[in-house]
Amino acid sequence: MRIAIAADHNGVRLKARLTAWLTAHGHEVTDRGSHSETEIVDYPPLCADVSRRVGDGRADAGIIVGGSGQGEVIACNKIRGVRAGLGHTSFMVEISRGNNDANVLVLGTKVITDDEAERLLALWLATPFKGGVHARRVDQITALEA
Repeated sequence: MRIAIAADHNGVRLKARLTAWLTAHGHEVTDRGSHSETEIVDYPPLCADVSRRVGDGRADAGIIVGGSGQGEVIACNKIRGVRAGLGHTSFMVEISRGNNDANVLVLGTKVITDDEAERLLALWLATPFKGGVHARRVDQITALEA
């Protein structure tokens, strides 16, 4: 799978760990920044960059790492074709993929541990979209973009 990943200054360390994990599991990862824990970076441009790559097909999925992830999920969902889900718990991850066919996962380093983030990422990647009634709802969400 082609995955675009980005993080603000809060998530640089975790982004590096997740990039290594993804690569070790056979994914093609494109790191879109940032690369410094000391330089304060605004997350909206990073979210837009990753989300546009997902939206236009240059990436199959996106991963964003921020402090809480809350602002990041809002920013990602402004981009056409993106359904970003906030992944703080197994339940949230399973719903975002299974019910909402999320194509961007947002993680918050101030909310979950690095080990939890890795486990949640693996769960997100392994969870299939259920389709059925959920496909109808995803189609309705997509129609909101028109």
